[in-house]
Amino acid sequence: MSLNCVEINRVLEELDLAGSFIQNIIQPSYDSIALYTYRNEAKTVFICLAPGACRIHETMRKIPKNDKPLRFNEFLRSRIKGAKIVSAEQIGLERIVRLVLSRAEETFFMYIRLWSGAANILVTDGDHRILDAFFRRPKRGETTGELWTPPEARETDGEWTVRELPGDGTFNEKIDRWYGEHAETLSREALLEEARRRHESRRSRLAAALVKLEKKREQFLHADRYRHQGDLLMAYLHEIPPRAEFAELADYENDNTPIRIPLDPALSARENAEACYIRYRKAVSGLANLEDDIASTKSVIEQLDAEYEQVRTEQNPHVIRKLLRKQNTPRQQLKKQYPGLVYRKDDWLILVGRTAAENDELLRRHVKGSDMWLHTRDWPGGYVFIRNRKGKSVPLDLLLDAGNLALFYSKGRKAGTADLYYTQVKHLRRAKNAPKGTVLPSNEKNLTVTLDPARLKALETCRDIS
Repeated sequence: MSLNCVEINRVLEELDLAGSFIQNIIQPSYDSIALYTYRNEAKTVFICLAPGACRIHETMRKIPKNDKPLRFNEFLRSRIKGAKIVSAEQIGLERIVRLVLSRAEETFFMYIRLWSGAANILVTDGDHRILDAFFRRPKRGETTGELWTPPEARETDGEWTVRELPGDGTFNEKIDRWYGEHAETLSREALLEEARRRHESRRSRLAAALVKLEKKREQFLHADRYRHQGDLLMAYLHEIPPRAEFAELADYENDNTPIRIPLDPALSARENAEACYIRYRKAVSGLANLEDDIASTKSVIEQLDAEYEQVRTEQNPHVIRKLLRKQNTPRQQLKKQYPGLVYRKDDWLILVGRTAAENDELLRRHVKGSDMWLHTRDWPGGYVFIRNRKGKSVPLDLLLDAGNLALFYSKGRKAGTADLYYTQVKHLRRAKNAPKGTVLPSNEKNLTVTLDPARLKALETCRDIS
C-alpha cells in the first residue's frame, strides 16, 4: 500500500518541516533514505521508494546505517547536510513532494516522487538542472546535468480520502506502525518468513553434508579391515586364481572362519592386496582431516542458528532487513578489517600477509612500531605480525605459532625446517628501489622452526572466517 495524495498532505501537515535544518542523512537500503531534521524538536523523516510501499512519514524507529557508503547518500551529505528546509509541500495531487532547501548562498530543490512504478528522488539546483538522482534513469532524462521540469498541479477532485488505520497517535505514528507490521516488503512478519526460508535452506544443505561426512567417518573407523584383507590376500596368494572377482579365504585371526573379499579382476592377487593397503592408509590419514571437517560443519551450523535467532528476536524491521542483507552477501564481498589472514588466540592478534601487496598494506596501515614482525631468513614468503598488548610480553607458545605460520606461508614450506628472524616493526627500514613490501630489519633475533601440523590445525580453529 502506497500513500495517496491526500494522505501525503496529512503527513506533511503534521511534520511541519518548514524552518527545520537537515542534521544528518542515512540510507539504510537501496530503496529508502532517512532525513534527520531539527527545529524545535528532532524528527526522523523516512522516505521509502519500494514498489507498493512508497511513502514519506516520521518514524520513531532506529534507522541502521548501511555497511558501505552509497552514492546518493554521500551526495546528499556533501550538498544538503546542514541545509534549511524553506518549504515542504506536495505539487497539487501529483504525489510529488517538493522541498525547497537553502544552504549558504545556494538554493536547491528536492523532488520526492512517490509513484509505485516510477518512484525517485531528484535534487536540482535553482535552475532545475539535476545534480543527482536516487535512481538514474537516462530514458526519463533523470540523470546528472539534465533539465527537469516539475509537472503542473492538478485541480482537487475530492476523490481521495485519508484511510483509517488502527491504533492511537498521529497519522505519522499510525503509518509507521502499520508499515512495520503489514507492509509486504518491510513488515516484520514478511522479513521473518524470508529469514526462516533462508535458514532452513542453508541448514538442510549443511545437515546433508554433515550426514555424508559422518557416514564416511564410520567407514574410516573400520579401516583396520582393509589392512586385514590385504594381509589375508598376501597369505593366500597361491590360492587365488587370475581374474577372480572375489576370494573366499580362511580368516586365521577368527578361528579360520571363511571370509569373502571382493577383488578387481583386472588386477593380480598381489595388486589387489596393495589396493587394500592403499585404502587403509587413506582411511587412517584422512580420519583426522575428516574429524576437522565434521567439527567445522557443526560450528557453521551453530553460527547459522545463532544468526537466525538474532534475526528472530529483533523487533525493528529496518535492522532485520540489514541483517538479512548482510547474511546474504557473498563472503568474497564482505569488507575485511585486515588484509591477509587473521588469527585470534588468547586475546592475541596474529596478522599474516601472503603476498607482497598484503605485506605492504599491513606495514603501511595496520601495524605499529611495538608490534612483532617475523619472516623466514633464507626463503621468500609472507610477513607475520603479532599485535602488541600493553604491559604484556609475547609468550613462547604464541611465538612458535607465528613462526609456524611464517614458515608455512613461505617458499620454505617443503623443507619443513627453516630459520626465522623476528624484531619489532620500529626496527624495520624500507629498502630503496626494491620490490613492494621489502624491508631491512635490525636488532633482529633468530628462531629455528620446524613445521608442526598439529599446531597449524589448532590455529585453523582460531582463524577469522571472513
